[in-house]
Amino acid sequence: MILTLDGVAKFEAVRAAIMDHIDDQVQGDSASKIAEEDAMLLGRKTYEEWLQFWPNSKIEPFASHINGVPKYVVSRTLKSVTWPTKGHAHLLSGGLRDSVLALKNQPGGNIGVHGSPTLVGSLIRANVLDLLRLAVFPVVAGRGARLFEDGFPSERFQLVDSLTSKSGVAVLTYKPLGRLEQDDSKTVS
Repeated sequence: MILTLDGVAKFEAVRAAIMDHIDDQVQGDSASKIAEEDAMLLGRKTYEEWLQFWPNSKIEPFASHINGVPKYVVSRTLKSVTWPTKGHAHLLSGGLRDSVLALKNQPGGNIGVHGSPTLVGSLIRANVLDLLRLAVFPVVAGRGARLFEDGFPSERFQLVDSLTSKSGVAVLTYKPLGRLEQDDSKTVS
């Protein structure tokens, strides 16, 4: 998940500034992570955006990866999904938790989630996300969809890996540890 310093995950207004910070370290780290994936989950909005761009893209290594692996689309509104390359798209049906657990039980490598901040939040809530990898760019977007919107349940995470690139991008990998118990016994009068 790419984020700005202010936590924005959909950042069209500052996309150029984000791209300016992608250096060899960030690109190499990203390439090594996607090499471990043999499938990806996409939310409906990301799927619809990507379907218009990635099948004809020459941006590597991501274009080959996206177009070559199976994509599993999570949506309550779509009736079917397609992808014009060998890495076909499949619509996940049924509950999110059960569908993702069924995917995780299949043989293979890692399942990546790219973009799709709403889906990532849902995966955390469903307790099926194994690692949360954030690439935090030294840019403030000021507005836009955030990964953790107001009202997101309190969660604990453990930092398991980090990289700070020469251009100032912090790549942080966290393991979810579960919900924080809320102490409802305290009252304010």
